Amino acid sequence: MVNAEPPLVLPFRGERFAGRDLSARLAPPYDVIAPDERRALAARDLHNIVHLILPEAGVERDQYLHAAALLAEWRRAGVLIRDPAPAVYVLEQAFPLPAGGTRTRVGLFAAVAAEPYDAGRVRPHERTHAGPKADRLALLRATATALESIFLLAPDAGGDLTRALAGVTRGAPSAEGTLDGVRHRLWIVTGAAADALAASAGRAPLYIADGHHRYETAVAYAKEHPAADRVLSLIVPATDPGLTVLATHRVVYGIGFDLSPLLGQWQQWFAVTATPPLADPVGHLAVAGAQGTACVVALPDGRDLTLVLRSDAPLGEISVLGKSLAARSLDVSIVEALVVKPILGAGTSTPTLTYTPDAAKALEAARRGRAAAAVLLNPTRVAQVIAVADAGDVMPQKSTYFVPKVPAGLVLRPV
Repeated sequence: MVNAEPPLVLPFRGERFAGRDLSARLAPPYDVIAPDERRALAARDLHNIVHLILPEAGVERDQYLHAAALLAEWRRAGVLIRDPAPAVYVLEQAFPLPAGGTRTRVGLFAAVAAEPYDAGRVRPHERTHAGPKADRLALLRATATALESIFLLAPDAGGDLTRALAGVTRGAPSAEGTLDGVRHRLWIVTGAAADALAASAGRAPLYIADGHHRYETAVAYAKEHPAADRVLSLIVPATDPGLTVLATHRVVYGIGFDLSPLLGQWQQWFAVTATPPLADPVGHLAVAGAQGTACVVALPDGRDLTLVLRSDAPLGEISVLGKSLAARSLDVSIVEALVVKPILGAGTSTPTLTYTPDAAKALEAARRGRAAAAVLLNPTRVAQVIAVADAGDVMPQKSTYFVPKVPAGLVLRPV
């Protein structure tokens, strides 16, 4: 008899901070917290979650064991309380957009099967690195608790999951909090309603939007402890109207750059024009992108160039774009290979490549001469993320920037 496959998504008994207002205890994901922000969060509240997700090592203490001891202390003191029954936790995030206006994104925290990608039920779109996984695995081993969630996308073509989540949010939330201008509201759903939401979220394969390192860490931990075969996940319908991806722009620093020879090289691939001086570069880029792959290259002399891929560009000759059509056709793949890498090779010093979702900061760095160039891109679309994952391919580094981030501190999951 063949054993049935375990459900992809299940409710779980979560652990939460006591009290309704969580503002002082929330923190961004560990990997986007700069040292000065870590200090500010730690000073905000003795029980801010940053004390656990980014524990500080002392002269005579191991940082991971310190986090475990602190977690145990918070449990004894009633700072953290375990919910009595399995639940899913519906999260609504209302957030401002960089260009103005606001959006609302809704999803649910649940326990997702932590299994190798070969199973095909959880699909990645990024490569990972050993260092972050070793760090997170050491913390997980010490605390035996999922302190942070990964972020997954669930296909929802019929809209059933979206409608069910909207129904939950019409009631009063159990907890709420604000972090970095984003309002978070949390509802606890138990019983048959929780089972139905979990089943709806797990009807089809799930796609990692953010948290590849944490997912792979959970899989590694499950190999050590087979009973710990679930990963704390926020699952958002892929068709949610609030689902927002920002572009991650490239900024190149260094000295001795001469980019003038690149103009002729770029013209082999792109239609190259001067960006109108009074135009909003981001808005202008969005319009240019309607014609195909496009980018804006901002230079220290105040000139901005708009590059739009020519329809006859022989992309088949560029082997580094990716192995699948889905990856090879991404704006970020094409611009990285044909624009960013040539800029990196045009200086007399070893260049530094940085990334930012803030177009204004990227432009300012170039226009004030601090950077050799800034390359602005249009955002990768959610459908493209799914297509690359379905093809078993990966995107270039920093291809997506989903906003808002999923904060730590809303719900934890002892494993």
